[in-house]
Amino acid sequence: MSSNNHTPSPLVELLRRYSVLIILIGIAAIFALGSEKFLTASNLLNIALQTSIIAIVAMGMTFTILTAGIDLSVGSVMALSGALAAGLAVRQELGTYTAITLALAGGGLLGLINGLLIVKGKMPPFVATLAMLAVARGLTLVYTDGRPISGIDERFIFLGNGEVLGVPLPVIFMILAFIIAFIVLRYTRFGMYVYATGGNEEISRLAGIQTARITVGVYVISGLTAALGGILLAARLWSAQPNAAAGWELDAIAAPVLGGISLFGGVGSVTGTVMGAFILGILSNGLNLMGVQSFYQQIIKGVVLILAVMLDLFTKRRR
Repeated sequence: MSSNNHTPSPLVELLRRYSVLIILIGIAAIFALGSEKFLTASNLLNIALQTSIIAIVAMGMTFTILTAGIDLSVGSVMALSGALAAGLAVRQELGTYTAITLALAGGGLLGLINGLLIVKGKMPPFVATLAMLAVARGLTLVYTDGRPISGIDERFIFLGNGEVLGVPLPVIFMILAFIIAFIVLRYTRFGMYVYATGGNEEISRLAGIQTARITVGVYVISGLTAALGGILLAARLWSAQPNAAAGWELDAIAAPVLGGISLFGGVGSVTGTVMGAFILGILSNGLNLMGVQSFYQQIIKGVVLILAVMLDLFTKRRR
């Protein structure tokens, strides 16, 4: 009698479980062979610095994708939060840390509105956050009058350019964000409910999980991480640019997808998201070292994202 039980070989299981790490190491190895500068300590630290901000934003995006949602507004929320922090500190003279706190609260508020539009307004996440993308960018242009806000003080600039024991502060923020996100998703009831909501919202609701609150919560988290990313970006640039982070939503979505987060929800980890962000960071850095023009870099990133989505679809069908 034949059996339909097909146990995957150890090699196949190893490749499935560690595919993202294997891809990351493989890409790094290719660039290490292509450029002698790639594996230098200064370049590796530069990769971590360049990746840190998008990784922070992508970690917030991970929460929304795990619930089978998406947040297209993160780039605009970054720009608005950076502008608010700089503007409140420089124009209203509220003090650097007060201004940053209010800007973070503003990002969380925009995330809250996204969540309410989805839960109460019954809008698809794509539509709700696309609308917020336009609204937040428009508010940024109105608030800044279309001009950069400069003159921010040294304490603000230090957040994006300072170091602690030789480690850039944005990298430290990335590590702290990862630790918090990892603990929340792995060890808290909220994290368990995030996975459950993404796995099957209706069954989760019938099981007593307040899926509406979970959905609103993940968009608040996405708004907060986008706000933090925007503030760090403004500090890195020494000014708040009205068009800052334009198009960053693509990388913020690509990083979780490359890291194995399923667009169908309920599958993946924040560890994969960070590795996905570093895949993007290594691609950009390595292609720059090899003299590849930025136009071609965009094409390569797009192709990599397509392959990742196709792999996600294939894996979903197999499951």
